[in-house]
Amino acid sequence: MFSRWLRVLKIHWILMRYGLYELVFMIPVFRLFVFLKPVVNLLNKHKNTSLPIRIRLALEALGPTFVKLGQALSTRSDLFPDEYVDEFAKLQDDVPAFESLLAIQIIEKSLKKPLLEVFDSFDEVPMAAASIAQVHSAVLKNGDEVVVKVVRPNIQKVILRDIQLMEMIARVVENYVSGGERLRPVEVVQEYRRTILSELDLTREAANGMQLQRNFEGSTEMYIPHIYMEYACKDIMVMEKISGVPVDHVDTLKALGVNIPKLAELSVEVFFKQVFVDSFFHADMHPGNIFVNVTDPMNPSYIALDYGIIGTLGEEDKHYLASNFLAFFNRDYRRVAELHVESGWVPADTSIEELESAVRSICEPIFNKPLSEISFGGFLLSLFQTGRRFKMEVQPQLVLLQKTLFNIEGIGRKLYPELDLWKTAKPFLVKFVKSQKSVKSVAQKYQRAIPNWVDNLPEAMQNMFLISQDMVRGKLKVDINDKVLEKYQKIQAKQTTRKIYGLMGSVIFVSTIISWHNLDEWIGGGLIILAVLALYQALRE
Repeated sequence: MFSRWLRVLKIHWILMRYGLYELVFMIPVFRLFVFLKPVVNLLNKHKNTSLPIRIRLALEALGPTFVKLGQALSTRSDLFPDEYVDEFAKLQDDVPAFESLLAIQIIEKSLKKPLLEVFDSFDEVPMAAASIAQVHSAVLKNGDEVVVKVVRPNIQKVILRDIQLMEMIARVVENYVSGGERLRPVEVVQEYRRTILSELDLTREAANGMQLQRNFEGSTEMYIPHIYMEYACKDIMVMEKISGVPVDHVDTLKALGVNIPKLAELSVEVFFKQVFVDSFFHADMHPGNIFVNVTDPMNPSYIALDYGIIGTLGEEDKHYLASNFLAFFNRDYRRVAELHVESGWVPADTSIEELESAVRSICEPIFNKPLSEISFGGFLLSLFQTGRRFKMEVQPQLVLLQKTLFNIEGIGRKLYPELDLWKTAKPFLVKFVKSQKSVKSVAQKYQRAIPNWVDNLPEAMQNMFLISQDMVRGKLKVDINDKVLEKYQKIQAKQTTRKIYGLMGSVIFVSTIISWHNLDEWIGGGLIILAVLALYQALRE
């Protein structure tokens, strides 16, 4: 408790030192001391520095937990003006390494073995150190060269303490700062809490890496180093040591004769594969985590590290995202509005016309730029900003997607400023949308759904029987707002029709097969034909 209050006082001191004391005096208990403002102002050493820079400097002074919060905020262009986002993006993990003796103790405690029983050699000087963990080079007993990632000692306790203080500050901002509620600071801190705590568990990161490895097995686009799962623990992770050139060392890549345009286009292709094929994407693809394999300079490939933050998308999200992108570049703003409602991103009673008008006002200025300069991440951001006016709740996975898109676009355009993202991505998106409407895709969906329908068939038949009896007796009462119902029916008509036909066809087919021996052949045959026709109609819809 005492250490927590010391931390509170330190935070207040730093806020005042960087001229952020207004926030301090908004806390009710400190309002009694508002008369001290002129004195406190003397502590401000940055009177001529802009507010965004002062906030960034204060976050750096507050330490690793706050630095990582600032890094997370650098992706929230939907909440903060550009000048703040630009400053947050400058925040870097700049922390000293912890003692190697502590690292060795953590490794031995986690593996329950002496260090030299696992490693033939271990470099006590860390290769790199960050706010969460540091990395050491080592050689396994079998001769494999590896890196060992070790979580900082007691870091979880420090992070939880700081997050509690962040939540307190967030509540002050939300309740007492003008416009603070719009920034949703409490929600942002809670989201940050989930993210950073998941990064502390290296067992989870190792599992994420293994999944990415399977997704890119045999790929010539991106390589995921081997992870030694037998040594994966909460506090340590052992993985293959790789050699490559950091992706932001463009001059080095050019000097080595790397095919830069191909490498830039490859970054977009890798991203879209992860999102629309695998539904599992590396959501922390900043330059520090991405290297380039230059063994064959004319056919370069990527190497990805650090799998603590992973994003996933459901089938519906993927479909609507791809369709949104295509509708946007076709300037079909009504379709963009319809997709927002169909996907459930905005309430079902949202006016399509009003949403269409809002989308048009946001998107049209984007087309004043050359096509090669249009940003997918910027488009998504515009959608989110517009959607908020219509009570859109942005899901965490979509925020991660937006962040990753900005990272990928940044990498691609730093490598090759002339990169046309639309030209690279359009064939992928068109192919994906078409595949979702193919007979094979629809059939696969029904194949997955039929077992569930069969399991629920008895209950569904009983419910239908009870409803039909109530209808006959005039006891069925329905109280639905006509306007909402009409709009919902128009939007959902195709999907509902498809599901009804599919259910009818499946039920008739399964029931006929089950009771075939009790039916005349001509009746059974007729029912089979009826089932096929119903399923065919479902596929057409």
